[in-house]
Amino acid sequence: MRAVLALWHREIVRFLRDRPRLTGSLLQPIVFWALFSGALHGSFKPGGMDYGQYFFVGTLAMITLFTAIFATITVIEDRKEGFLQGVLVSPVPRLAIALGKILGGASLGLGLAVIFLLLAPLAGVSLSFDRVMLGLGVLALLALAVTGLGFALAWLMDSTAGYHGIMMLFLMPMLLLSGAFFPMESAHPVLAWVRFVNPMTYGVGALRHAFQGEVPGVPSFSVCMIGTVLFAAATFALGALVVNRRSVRDVV
Repeated sequence: MRAVLALWHREIVRFLRDRPRLTGSLLQPIVFWALFSGALHGSFKPGGMDYGQYFFVGTLAMITLFTAIFATITVIEDRKEGFLQGVLVSPVPRLAIALGKILGGASLGLGLAVIFLLLAPLAGVSLSFDRVMLGLGVLALLALAVTGLGFALAWLMDSTAGYHGIMMLFLMPMLLLSGAFFPMESAHPVLAWVRFVNPMTYGVGALRHAFQGEVPGVPSFSVCMIGTVLFAAATFALGALVVNRRSVRDVV
């Protein structure tokens, strides 16, 4: 646990000391929400809501996704700087490495989402203690899931540019087809089918249930929670699998 806490602490301190990254991470979701809400205001009302209200939940999911991308890229940087090789030759269990890095990235995603959540009244989203607690639990699971996926992919990559390309290829379509930006019930049948096998759909759906109640076209809360838990468990297992797999990459 000391190794896990040390790696977790290193990720948090590293983020807080990087002022451009800190500033961009705080302002980016606000800019995205303001631009999309302003551009599509009055264009359509998904579920009878103003688009700003609808996209607010999608922005929370987007925060966890983008934070996972930028947090797990440190795996590649640590390998290039030699830090990762030093950790690998230490007596620290490899599972502790995966847990520390994933918890660090997930904590950052959750923290940024909490800060953005303070803007809920401006978006017309009413909050109560029960909703906030339930929503934070869902956000924590979603942050663990996407960070675990990002960690597994970063561990297998040698190039930061290649990593960004792969993450954009997989994770952005997952976010777009999850219902975060727009409802998917009237989408093309092929995309509608992809939506139901997309694990992000259930994370976004659980967030909608937590903060907005029942929304047309969203699976039930129990289905969304089961899907999100399975997503988090699967990506953590994938991260543990790749970190325990020894290869030449571990020593170069």
